[in-house]
Parts: sequence; structure tokens; C-alpha cells
Amino acid sequence: MIADVDLKEIRPNIPTSSASVEHVQNGVPIPKPARVQIFSPDEWEAFVEEWAVSLEGTYVKVRRFGGAGDLGVDIAGFFTNDGFMGAWHNYQCKRYEHPLRPSDVWIEIGKIIYYSHVGKYDPPKKHYFVCSKGIGTSLEQLLNNSGDLKNKVAENWEKHCQKDITKTTDVILSGDLESFFDNFDFSIFSSKSLVELIDGHSRTCHHAVRFGGGLPPRPVSSVPPEAPDYQESRYIRQILDAYSDHLGITVTDAAALESHINLKRDYLRQRERFYHAESLRNFARDTVPEGTFETLQDEIYHGVVDICERNHANGFERMSATIIQAAQVAMLSNPLASSTKTQDRQGICHQLANDDRLIWVSGHE
Repeated sequence: MIADVDLKEIRPNIPTSSASVEHVQNGVPIPKPARVQIFSPDEWEAFVEEWAVSLEGTYVKVRRFGGAGDLGVDIAGFFTNDGFMGAWHNYQCKRYEHPLRPSDVWIEIGKIIYYSHVGKYDPPKKHYFVCSKGIGTSLEQLLNNSGDLKNKVAENWEKHCQKDITKTTDVILSGDLESFFDNFDFSIFSSKSLVELIDGHSRTCHHAVRFGGGLPPRPVSSVPPEAPDYQESRYIRQILDAYSDHLGITVTDAAALESHINLKRDYLRQRERFYHAESLRNFARDTVPEGTFETLQDEIYHGVVDICERNHANGFERMSATIIQAAQVAMLSNPLASSTKTQDRQGICHQLANDDRLIWVSGHE
């Protein structure tokens, strides 16, 4: 029988700060390195593909290899158009149920040495190991000491490399291969931590969807240049046609609006709105998956097209009514909703006019 003295009242620690709405709805956020460690095989593969996009600014091109016959190459970053015969880096991304151990990498190191020796490629300038569970202490210590690493690879060659590098022949560490091995630069082998991968991933358009936490702050929208850019030609022509329809005269260019002060102000506002929408397009390119902004444009289109295609007194009235409607379109389901302003919705109408999806004056379809 348990004595009363053994029983203790249950008293959870008092929170040091008040809980947020997000915590109540979704629970305490999982730290990103911990989240990566519980990815399924498919999620890990998708994460690696997404992370590899962040390498494109460092290399001339980035390619992923996989399956049988990958020659020990997982993700390659090439510094020149010479590919494997020029300077390149190799990233070996592993998913195991444990931190990466020395016994997990002998075969990978063996492949790099062997296939470099037989001329399949020049040795990479750097070879990084990455694992969803991180790099174990023993392996990290070896990677930081190229002499010890070389000795350990030699000790484990017969057991881990000789029969497994290629299925067609035994790769015996002797003769020319042994000489090549002795002169090989083992300092190329290094590692990338999960924190480093997540940091790189954070600079891709996939990060917010993969980890949540909202989008980063949006930069200030661009200011329209005094002289319209070539990309503005079609929607500006549509605006001027709308003014012409309203005034009953031909407005050939913006200079003709000097004597129509209200229309000149309207013209400047429309250009500002267009540049707001273009800035949102650029922001979307860097922060959300491809196609997200185009989906937003479609939402705006379907929110305003019925208004646009109603009977209106003239093209200016049609344009004004459509833009007023755009400001009222709700977009709660779009990932860009929290970063979208009224001017963006209105400016998207001009992007649609640029593509002739919206027409202000009948006869220009």
C-alpha cells in the first residue's frame, strides 16, 4: 500500500508568458530543426528539392541526381558550364533514423574517390554530408581531421567499399587507385547542419508553406518612373482609350491630360496601382510557390469581370467601377492575403488589362 507521503499534488509549472491565440489553436510551435527530423521520406525529399533552389545564386547551375548509377552524386552545384570537368560541389543528403555515423559514409567517400580516379568527373572542390537527423559527433570529428578521416577510410575500404562501389567488379585499393587515394585531398569532405539547410531554405519561395510562421515583411512598392516602361504599353493604351471614350475626343498620350486635371490625377493613381501589383508579383516570386500570384490574379478577375462586362456609360465608367469592385474582393484563402493591399487588388486590374483579360472600351477585344 502506498503511503500518503508518497503522493504529490500535480502542479504544472506556471507559464512565464501568456498564451497566444495561435498557441491555443495550433499548440506550441515545433522548432524547425525538430520538424525536419520528423519529415516522412517524401517530405524529406521534397524539402531537399526546395532547399536546392537556394543554391542557384551560388552556382552557374544546380542539378539533382538519384537512383542507380548516380556515381555518388546527389545534388551538384557547378561553378562553370564545364559541369563535372570544372569546379563543382557535391551535397549528399541522407535520411536515416539516427544521426549520420562514420559507417554510413565510407561507401559514399569511396565512390567519390573511385569515380574521380576512373575519370567520370573531376573531384569536387567540396563534398557536404547532410542528414535529416543531423551529423553524429564521431563523424563530425573525423570530418574536421582529414588525416584521421583518410586513415579510417583506408581501414574500412575492404569491408564497406570493395564490393559495393560497383556491382560489376571488386574495387581493390591497390596499384594506381591506391596512389590516387594517397594523394587525394580528404579535406573536401565536410558537413552541413540542419540549421544551415533551414537557413538556405528560408531564402526560397517554399519556406512559408513548409514551416508556417507567416510571410516576411514586404518591401516598399516601387514608384512609377516618369516615362512609362515598355511593360506598361497595353494597359496605358487602354486607360487612354477609356479617357477618350469619356471625353469624346482622342487622347493620344498622357501629355494630352494636362488640361483635364482630374483625369491626370486618375492616370497617376492607376500607374501607382499597377506598380503596387508588380511589386507584389516580385514579392510572391521570392516567398510563395510558383503559381500563387497567378491564382490571386484569377481571384481578382472572377471578382470583377461581371462588373466590367455590364453596360456602362463609357470606358472610363467601366474602368472605375471595375477598380472599385476589385478593392472589395476577399482573398482569405490565398497565401498572399496577409501581404496584399487595396492598391494591389486595383493594380491587378491593370495587369489583367495588359493581357486583354479586362477591356475598358468595346471594340478592343
